[in-house]
This record gives sequence, C-alpha cells and structure tokens, in this order.
Amino acid sequence: MKVPFEKIMKVFRVIVALGAASLAWAQSPNPSPKLDLGHLAKLADKADEVVDVTLDGPTLKFAEKFMNDEDGEDAEALQVIKKLTGIYVKSFEFDKPGQYSPEDVEAIRSQLRGTAWSKIVNVTSRHDHEIYLMPDPAGKSNLGLAIIVAEPQELTVVNIVGPIDVEHLAALEGKMGVPDLDHKHREHGAKHE
Repeated sequence: MKVPFEKIMKVFRVIVALGAASLAWAQSPNPSPKLDLGHLAKLADKADEVVDVTLDGPTLKFAEKFMNDEDGEDAEALQVIKKLTGIYVKSFEFDKPGQYSPEDVEAIRSQLRGTAWSKIVNVTSRHDHEIYLMPDPAGKSNLGLAIIVAEPQELTVVNIVGPIDVEHLAALEGKMGVPDLDHKHREHGAKHE
C-alpha cells in the first residue's frame, strides 16, 4: 500500500506543530514555590555550624507527631504545618566573614525574581534580611515563603512551601528547624556592638 506524499507531509506538519507546542510549554515559566538550594551544600565544609532541614511529604507528617497539640505554641504551629507541603532550611554559621560568596546568595535571589514571587521585606544594613511571598494566582492564600538572612558570618535560607502568611511565621520560629530570626538578630546585634 502506497501512502500519498500529501498525507505524509500533513502528518509531518502535525508532528512538528505538536513538537513545537510541547517545547514552548516545557520552556514556559512555571515557577515553583520550592527553591533549589542544592548549590549551598558546598558551604558545609567551611561552616562551624550547619542546620540542614528537609521536611516534605511523609517526613513532614512524621515530624508533626512530635508536636503537642495541647501546648499553645505547638498547637498554633501544628495548625500551620498541617497545611504545608514542605519546610526547607539551610543555615550556615562561620567563624570568620567571607566564607560564602555573593554568587551563593545571588543564585537564590535569581529564583525569586519575576512575577511569581513578591519581595515584601528588605532590610539592608550589616545584616541583610529579605522575605518573599509567592501569592496564589487565585488570590486565596500564598503558595510559599522564602527568607534570606545574609550576615558576614552567617547565611540562612528558609523556604516554606504551602499556604503561609507572615503572621503565621512566628508560630514556626524555633520549630521544625525554622530559626528564631528575631532572637538571632538580637544575638548578633549584641555581639557586633
């Protein structure tokens, strides 16, 4: 059976069109609230203290079991955590400045640029603190939160995936690996003065 040339060309055009559409879809920005923090692993060898928390899926559900839902602080945090899909923390404390590069921080900031993330707090001094939210396009909540704390002897990145508001962040500080940022700021402020 001989297939007409026109039919082959028609099928070929459909395949090319589908391929081009697939390529365009694959390249379209589909931002995720989960940041890629893998490049920071190289800093562990230089740091005096490393906090590396990865809680998602079953590990997040498992960690919930260690919280007391009758304790006021734990109960509030537990209600926030039950709605989340992931908590990721990378924190490095160094014995001297200059142990991480501006490029290390820029690699995180570059993931936060664009229309999906909104910077809601930026404190620049001897201690840079930035907080970003990824709003839900439907306007119901936020899809994620990211915090960068870049100090001369410390780099901390917190990435929370799931519906979270800044007001609820205080409930997570000091729990599940999320650092108590106010305490750290006061502690470092006292140390540097």
